[in-house]
Amino acid sequence: MAITPKATVPLTGLAWQLVQEKLITEEAVKKAIQEARKETVPLVQYLIDKKLVDATVIAVTASNKFGIPLLDLDAMDPDEMPLDLVKEDLIRKHHVLPLYKRGNRIFVALADPTQSDALRDIRFSTGSATEAILVEGDKLAAAIERVLKARDASAMDDVMGDLEDDLDLELVDEQDQKTEEEDEKAVDEAPVVRYINKILRDAIQSGTSDIHFEPYEKFFRIRYRQDGLLQEVARPAVNLAPRLTARLKVMSRMNIAEKRVPQDGRIKLRLSKTRSVDFRVNTLPTLYGEKVCLRILDSSAATVGVDKLGFEPEQREAFEKAIHRPYGMILVTGPTGSGKTVSLYTALNMLNRPEVNISTAEDPVEIQVAGINQVNVNPAAGLTFAEALRSFLRQDPDIVMVGEIRDLETAEIAVKAAQTGHLVLSTLHTNDAPQTLTRLANMGIPPFNIASSVLLIMAQRLARRLCPECKRPEEIPPEILKSEGFTDQDIEEGFIVYGPNPEGCERCNRGYKGRVGIFQVMPISDAMTRLILSNGTSIQLADQARSEGISDLRQSGLRKVKAGITSLEELNRVTKD
Repeated sequence: MAITPKATVPLTGLAWQLVQEKLITEEAVKKAIQEARKETVPLVQYLIDKKLVDATVIAVTASNKFGIPLLDLDAMDPDEMPLDLVKEDLIRKHHVLPLYKRGNRIFVALADPTQSDALRDIRFSTGSATEAILVEGDKLAAAIERVLKARDASAMDDVMGDLEDDLDLELVDEQDQKTEEEDEKAVDEAPVVRYINKILRDAIQSGTSDIHFEPYEKFFRIRYRQDGLLQEVARPAVNLAPRLTARLKVMSRMNIAEKRVPQDGRIKLRLSKTRSVDFRVNTLPTLYGEKVCLRILDSSAATVGVDKLGFEPEQREAFEKAIHRPYGMILVTGPTGSGKTVSLYTALNMLNRPEVNISTAEDPVEIQVAGINQVNVNPAAGLTFAEALRSFLRQDPDIVMVGEIRDLETAEIAVKAAQTGHLVLSTLHTNDAPQTLTRLANMGIPPFNIASSVLLIMAQRLARRLCPECKRPEEIPPEILKSEGFTDQDIEEGFIVYGPNPEGCERCNRGYKGRVGIFQVMPISDAMTRLILSNGTSIQLADQARSEGISDLRQSGLRKVKAGITSLEELNRVTKD
């Protein structure tokens, strides 16, 4: 009896119509559906963001094929929209917007006419009948962010008003300390809870990496680190500092009564059934109260994929070749916040298979990944990087990742592991790849051990990406380009240098959106091995790397400028000496 092959699931809805109209191929739309699900964004938004199909074309096609009226969203007054009728989580979940209400009927803007679940959920939530109105997807995304931001600002003003109305402005003597029970009661107030939740939620949605709550004598400010730079987002009344700090300490399971020493804690915030975000929390006693810093630990960063890191083709090839070697050491170097952890976890995800035993020692574990044995080092309890490494080697490992090589003991054990059949990944703090080799030698590792264990060194920085929607060309004289590092051949061939729009647009942050890696990927060649064995300097190693065609950080960054990915100004910020 012949076995027929399993039939593929046919396309339906808007995706099928776009293929029928030959606006996109079936293969491309199927891939788009898969990627949109991974990124948890609507298909229409994904198609528009990736410029696979024009937003207006999608809207017109959908309107014609499904018989739903098409509206220009720019003609609507946001102030007239009945936003209070539909919950914010429904608006964000289904990517819809209530336009107006007539009697017991709510008219809802959407970009995909097949979103029957959106209309059903809104009808169930509001108790009103719902009607769909088609709009262009890009305008809908911008309008949702704009109106929700305005509504959030209004709600925040209300919360701040509730808080400030309840303030006791009388000065309290420092010795007049509240009991722990009184503190916990004070922070369990609805306005404080709502305010902190709003700050955390906004930070996640805006791609923030760190949140700083900073008390001073005359003011109290909250800052987000976005795309590597800090910017102030709120300045609550200074009298609120103790209550907001106490709320964060309660959420982090810290000792709320202890205000004299630093404390560490963790917050887990569940965003949906399938996604949660962790915050690493640290308090620091300052002159005017406790400063609280939250690092956002989003495990989805570990699945960013090697394609999105920013490698040049030859750099990616060298990186992948090294991580698939059975043994040896791979070192990633760069300053704090340069993306070293994401690069290492991208490699570990590529290597994470059932037949491989992977163990990591970190301080602390920032990205949690199933299938990898992750250990938080605890020097106070005697669990150092060196001790964790020793234990790993008794646990039959294939791959070991050490958060950072800080001392000779850790370096010696890591080198020994790399020489005895294990793949070791770790980080060091140096300025570039060649200096990493001399740093190991200065620690006390013999040159022959370095030469026989290190496979590849990767230096990296993170530069802000120019917003593709509002970046603009800049006129820069050839002599300036040459002084910045471009060659005569680059200038003769011609290219456009783009810069940010300082005012930005609705999709970016002052002309930038997201970040891209700038890399120096240096495999250890035979010639470099001979240099290491002869105690060569970092300058000699850099010259050898250059002669082998390995781009340094500056050269890699200039290629990103030529491609219009980042600006010359941003490149100078992260790579200029």
